[in-house]
Amino acid sequence: MHRSIAFDGAARTVTGSRHLLSIGGHKVLIDCGLFQGPREIRERNWEPFPFNVDEIEMLLLTHAHTDHVGLLPRLVKQGFNKPVYATSGTIGLANVALPDGGRLQEEDARYHNRHQTTRHEPALPLFTENDAYDALKLMKPVHYHQPLKLPGGATARYLPAGHILGASHIEVTLEDGEIVVFSGDVGRYDRPILKDPSDIFTADYLVVESTYGDLQHSKEDTERKLADLINEASRNKSVILVPSFAIGRTQELLWYIHLLIEGNKIPRIPIYVDSPMANATTLLYTNHTEDHDTEMRISLAKGESPLNPELVRLVQDRNMSKALNLADGPMMIIAGSGMVNGGRIVHHLKQRLGDPSTVVLFTGYQAEGTRGRDMIEGAESVNILGDEVPVRARIEKLNSLSAHADSEELMRWMSHLNSAPKRVFLVHGDYEVQKEFRLKIIERYGWEVDIPAPGDVFEF
Repeated sequence: MHRSIAFDGAARTVTGSRHLLSIGGHKVLIDCGLFQGPREIRERNWEPFPFNVDEIEMLLLTHAHTDHVGLLPRLVKQGFNKPVYATSGTIGLANVALPDGGRLQEEDARYHNRHQTTRHEPALPLFTENDAYDALKLMKPVHYHQPLKLPGGATARYLPAGHILGASHIEVTLEDGEIVVFSGDVGRYDRPILKDPSDIFTADYLVVESTYGDLQHSKEDTERKLADLINEASRNKSVILVPSFAIGRTQELLWYIHLLIEGNKIPRIPIYVDSPMANATTLLYTNHTEDHDTEMRISLAKGESPLNPELVRLVQDRNMSKALNLADGPMMIIAGSGMVNGGRIVHHLKQRLGDPSTVVLFTGYQAEGTRGRDMIEGAESVNILGDEVPVRARIEKLNSLSAHADSEELMRWMSHLNSAPKRVFLVHGDYEVQKEFRLKIIERYGWEVDIPAPGDVFEF
């Protein structure tokens, strides 16, 4: 029986996850993510899909981050109408994220047409909000560890990945017993709220992410750094702006704020979460108990609300968001997007980035070509909504909140395998990082490791 994996996305780049598994003529797509970052990467979202959409019989989603699910509405727009399987946590997040993505696409198209800044006449959205709702209608929930029948006689299991709510490793067992594991994004160990990544004991073929394959996360004291910044803002009556990812990073930040409040380690300054998506996501994180680790379960059993702590105010109304631009400190404003490529944080930064008393606190990875990357690399100014805004604010980074496993955590995750895989494929990483990580795996484990290029097909 002919079997293959085609690496159609996230190949020698971090984003755009899309892997096509063919089993005896049956085709199953793993993830359908948006390419993000520099323009030459983003333009790949507009390219035709490298497969016949009508031949895809099923789509399996590892999790709801945009680079894994964000291109699904365009796939549906082009005729895909088959089942999309995901955990209930992933479906809940997709219900929030995908329509929001469609609205942003439509807003961007209107903006470019209004300001005549497009190379195409007229500018069109990649997909619309309605396309996103059409995609959501195809989603079907699957429980962790529950066998799911695939075409071609294979079965799949979803295993907790510890990355964000609902995030999973997908283990595919073929008819002859061989096992293919798609890591999705591997989470962190000993982190709040979510379970640790699941141990994988058997994999004949392993498709593993390598986003942070070249580094180890900071061992900084998250609580102390956060407390120091909030205490300083209180003394100086200044404003802390936090460009935060609505899914995952915001909830972990709220957890630490909860701990600081409980320990009387910070003064009572207003803390605003100015992101409807983050607020909806926080509710999902509270309600989806199947993803919770023991500490989170105990907190909820005691009647505590660690993701909606005292002092935190959830901002829904756009007018209230605008009013924050005129308010005096001290305060913290947590708003998306995390890489400053859109969302309400852009307006807050335009208002306050030129003020030396402002602190901008980044909480996660900043992709090449984003405003966030420019700012942490010391840009003297950034273009925001058509204006060149000077960067006089103090730029800080909380390095310990990453949801991605670092190099050693990835190695730890792979170390549970009882025997060497026949082949390991590195995806989701900058090519230079992947080359370094490949050598590390070979030196430690002696495994066969490939770094697929875009469009590569591996037959087995």
